[in-house]
Amino acid sequence: MDERLALCNTRDLLEGGLAVPFDVVYAGQTCRAFAVRFEGIAHAYLNRCTHVAMELDWQPNRVFDDQGQWLLCASHGAAYRPDTGQCAGGPCQGGLVKIQLSESEGVVYWHSAYNLKPLQF
Repeated sequence: MDERLALCNTRDLLEGGLAVPFDVVYAGQTCRAFAVRFEGIAHAYLNRCTHVAMELDWQPNRVFDDQGQWLLCASHGAAYRPDTGQCAGGPCQGGLVKIQLSESEGVVYWHSAYNLKPLQF
């Protein structure tokens, strides 16, 4: 059964601002993920470039370009659309793995799936 898990307060996701990181288990592996706000909507993805399986951040939690229009991989310049995660330029193939989010009463939630689970402690 899929779960809805609290991630952060709505006010923590600023338009084109710093990403909010979180850890997930994706296909049996622990991975870093991140949430951002773009055009007023919260989006989340695995923090794994499709070119080389590296995290996108060029500095901690900085995944947007200078104008806040693209998600950029710091290593090789792959660019992704913030609203879909699809490759928009550079050496990427396909798109980022999207994680479903919802917002309710000032809280952003992420949703687990058959291949996406919370860490077990």
